Amino acid sequence: MSDFSPPKFQIGFLHPRYLHTWLGVGLMYLASWLPYRVQFYAGRGLGRLMHTLMKRRVKIADRNLALCFPEMSPASRQAMVKENFANSGLALFETCMAWFWPSWRIKKHMVFEGIDKLKHLESQGQGVLVIAVHSMNLELGARALGEVTPGVGVYRPNNNPVYDWFQHRGRTRHNGAIDRKDVKTMIHHLKQGDRMWYAPDHDYGRRRSTFAPLFAVEKACTTTGTSLLAHAGHAAVVPFSIVRDRRGGQYRITIHSPLQDFPKDADAAAVVTNRAVEQLILQAPEQYMWLHRRFKTRPEGEPSLY
Repeated sequence: MSDFSPPKFQIGFLHPRYLHTWLGVGLMYLASWLPYRVQFYAGRGLGRLMHTLMKRRVKIADRNLALCFPEMSPASRQAMVKENFANSGLALFETCMAWFWPSWRIKKHMVFEGIDKLKHLESQGQGVLVIAVHSMNLELGARALGEVTPGVGVYRPNNNPVYDWFQHRGRTRHNGAIDRKDVKTMIHHLKQGDRMWYAPDHDYGRRRSTFAPLFAVEKACTTTGTSLLAHAGHAAVVPFSIVRDRRGGQYRITIHSPLQDFPKDADAAAVVTNRAVEQLILQAPEQYMWLHRRFKTRPEGEPSLY
């Protein structure tokens, strides 16, 4: 049983075919040194450009909001989608912050709430499954929490080996990484009392999944991994959120209370998990990743929602 084997630098990374990757990461590094306010407005400007150019993603985000919040008016949805794209552009700069900022600069912009809950569980040797959602600033949140109490994250390698090397270096400055397919190692870490990041809010397909309500969608494909990891790893299930102040400059990281009596039954656990996911998203719905097809997997015989 071993952790994810980190990607290592190879001389082949200097091949001209990866020049665009080196230039891109170089721009990320340089952007990270800009004053925060410059990054904030540049990111939002980039997001507005994305809203103009990425028509398919605009339609997906609008459809997701219509499915989840049918009471929301078309005008309100359009406003939410525009704000969501502005936050999407800013997320690119927040990734630069997460990967390249020194610790003092990270802590300068963070306010923590509920860290004592994690510290208490840590003192008891209790493993913690930290439930997060794919908010636009999740990269920054994971880095910031790792500054206070390091943990391990579920890692999906990037197809571009050079970018994957940089991505891994950025994500593991204060946290560890586990291959997303290595369930045994995940359980091992939880049994050893570690904190493990887990985001059960996406549609990961039919394998190891069930259908449970999510907002107004009665049958949302939901991973059963939360139940498996929580009970096999004897772990507490603790929701986590990061919310950026609407004017930028400050991020509030909150460790919420552990979910009590988390069900062993996978279907029941999926319902409880999605309720927690809803509450995390509602902390700042405009900062959530609505751009992906959350409800692409449907029960057999049901038509696509897109």
